[in-house]
Amino acid sequence: MAPIDVKKLAAGLRGGDRRALARAITLVESTRADHRAEAEALLALLLPHSGKSMRLGISGAPGVGKSTFIEAFGLTAIAAGHRVAVLAVDPSSKRGGGSILGDKTRMAELARQDGAFIRPSPAGRTLGGVARRTREAILVVEAAGFDVVIVETVGVGQSETAVADMVDFFLLLLAPGAGDELQGIKKGIVELADLLVINKADGDLEPAAMRAVADYRHAVRLLRPPAEEAAAVVAISALERRGIDALWHSVARRIAALRASGGLELRRAAQAHAHLWSEIGDGLIELFRSDAKVAARLARLEAQVVSGAISPTAAAKTALQTFRRRPRPA
Repeated sequence: MAPIDVKKLAAGLRGGDRRALARAITLVESTRADHRAEAEALLALLLPHSGKSMRLGISGAPGVGKSTFIEAFGLTAIAAGHRVAVLAVDPSSKRGGGSILGDKTRMAELARQDGAFIRPSPAGRTLGGVARRTREAILVVEAAGFDVVIVETVGVGQSETAVADMVDFFLLLLAPGAGDELQGIKKGIVELADLLVINKADGDLEPAAMRAVADYRHAVRLLRPPAEEAAAVVAISALERRGIDALWHSVARRIAALRASGGLELRRAAQAHAHLWSEIGDGLIELFRSDAKVAARLARLEAQVVSGAISPTAAAKTALQTFRRRPRPA
């Protein structure tokens, strides 16, 4: 396959070519060695044109109405004069690795807007509710001129905290009926959320939604240290699009204030630092797995662990010592 002309791809993307944008994200998501080198060259060209958007993370359990909410929220942002990119991460099959990637069909009205771009991506084996290259995809859509970037997580558990390390504002979407659900709240995801949004505050569920607001407000005060401001809790109806305008303006004001105070720059600097070490960790694991001496010994160690002849801790130590002792290039 011929090498990709990254300069031409970057120019097309910057010029508004949707196909170039899609190809660029496909390139940065690729795990092929030649594609990784091209992706790094592309990101170097795009980096000066990135960083000017509002980066929003949205998480919530399946069935809470994330797609309906994002569509309503995105349409509101477009009506306010913004261009919206949605990076939707779908769960991957543990058996085949495949993903349904159905978010684009669930946001049909938003997908038809000239000022919107929706890109579903499989999570693969990455933990934390996001895809491994979501950070790079954010830079790509920013360079393409989208000034509101929404990252929708997989939404399958309370461990989805990785998104908080790549966005400016993190919304946690919740359903009415807080009674039993409050007992199941894990501190991690609630502590990281900047705003808790109770969706489906309509019809017969409206009274339950208002009770949930009161319950969650009490809960977040208990979870946050006294010196920290508790996350706000609001009720909305994404289906009827009630409360969306006020929510959009509230989020925009919060991010603008963070930018004006210098807090946004500090937050993004800390996120870039964390990303650096995440990449170092992933790179070391890849080097470890590709090492011939380690591979030769690892199969035997795995068999010993499975049979109970040696503990996983001891086997890992042996494998790491093998990796450390490999000859270094001159």
